[in-house]
Amino acid sequence: MTDAVGSIDTPDAQDEVPESEKKVRKGGKRAKKGPLKRLATFYRQIIAELRKVVWPTRNQLTSYTTVVIFFVVIMIALVTVIDYGLNHAAKYVFG
Repeated sequence: MTDAVGSIDTPDAQDEVPESEKKVRKGGKRAKKGPLKRLATFYRQIIAELRKVVWPTRNQLTSYTTVVIFFVVIMIALVTVIDYGLNHAAKYVFG
């Protein structure tokens, strides 16, 4: 039977890398820096990421806020109506 394309199989002997050629990694990058340098790097990365953010304009922010407030008011009204209906149904059933 032939192997399917992309099947997971043990690697051939020619694909293996000898032990002497494998790179041994000791410690990594974090082991080379102290805690204050890592903290400073972390804050620099935060600032770099915040500069990439596309901030909304005042008009967009106003419209998004209006939509959210409108949605919340609709959901509050819906839950209130359902609660009111279930309250009356429970009073009707249990007297």
